[in-house]
Amino acid sequence: MPAAFRIMREYDCEYAALCGGCAYRDLTYEEQLEKKARETEQLFSEYLPEGGFLPPLRSPREQGYRNRMEYTFGNESKDGPLTLGLHQKRSFHNILPVVNCKICDEDFDLIVKSTMNYFREHQTSFYHRKRHTGYLRHLLVRKAEKTKEILVCIVTTSEPQEEGLLMGWVDRMLGLSLEGSFAGILHTRNDRLADAVVDEGTEILYGKGFFTETLLGLKFKITPFSFFQTNSGGAEVLYATGRDFLSSVFDPTGKVIFDLYSGTGTIAQLLSPNASLVVGVEIVPEAVEAARENALANGITNCRFLAGDVLEELDRIEETPDALVLDPPRSGVHPKALKKLLSYGVENILYISCKPESLASEMPMFAHAGYEIVKMRCVDMFPFSGHVETAVLLQRSDT
Repeated sequence: MPAAFRIMREYDCEYAALCGGCAYRDLTYEEQLEKKARETEQLFSEYLPEGGFLPPLRSPREQGYRNRMEYTFGNESKDGPLTLGLHQKRSFHNILPVVNCKICDEDFDLIVKSTMNYFREHQTSFYHRKRHTGYLRHLLVRKAEKTKEILVCIVTTSEPQEEGLLMGWVDRMLGLSLEGSFAGILHTRNDRLADAVVDEGTEILYGKGFFTETLLGLKFKITPFSFFQTNSGGAEVLYATGRDFLSSVFDPTGKVIFDLYSGTGTIAQLLSPNASLVVGVEIVPEAVEAARENALANGITNCRFLAGDVLEELDRIEETPDALVLDPPRSGVHPKALKKLLSYGVENILYISCKPESLASEMPMFAHAGYEIVKMRCVDMFPFSGHVETAVLLQRSDT
């Protein structure tokens, strides 16, 4: 699209030019889908069979789809008042007090505004990222699209504060008129120097330490820091697409499936019917514990979840897989782990990629091991951003 055309298009969000969250805010949704699909297809052009790249699938919701947001305490400009919002694009220090965010749930705005006002009233300090002093660091908000349960977690340093400060904030939260309801309100301590949300101890101030979401008929327990797709409706589309891809070429009856980078066990449980065993491996212990509880709650007994690095855990698993499911982080699969996975020689691999560029960089290894793309499809989980999820079915060409 010509640059001049993009400049002329008006933003429908007052923060779009300053916030880095919606890089495609000046494009219509149809233009976004076309752009993402075109760029992804070009990345894999030398590996795609004729007709193998399927039309992209839309997000069920274009606006208000995010079920998770992470906000930062700070100030909008030097020596300005306390602010709670998002980092300004290309700025380490300035925080934008984003209100009426187009891509997050409306309840999030009320929670953020009320939290900011409460701590302004109490003149509470925020953590200064240069001086490494202060109290307030981040606010994590998560909400289930189906159950409407909300989990809020405030992240602070261990710096002493006035007695009752946090419980007063809890009372302020519980007094809000929201569409959803609080499942839990939590407090996490983090004294690390890095500007990141790190759990160095979490206490429950109200309710419980998790909320429940449902996907494709299954229940999932989600804790503050466990991985779960940020677009619940989009996740249903993505996982159904991946399941259909694999089932079109693979009969799981009596077979063993490895689900690697398994998070809270979503894909593993969706693939478990008729399978002999599904082994999930995930490096975040909290997510693994949630996966085990999710399987128990869903009455699934043929899933086993292991906590650890994929490369290390593969050497401890006695079973040999009949099929592989990979859903790695944005960096992709570590080369050593990928070499080990390819050595199994399974006929079918389902790869869920949240960064197509990472998968494209791994394709020479897949090709060298005899794997070809059968079909792939973009599923838009992140409207108005430049990101897209991709479901890819790979099959050994010599089988």
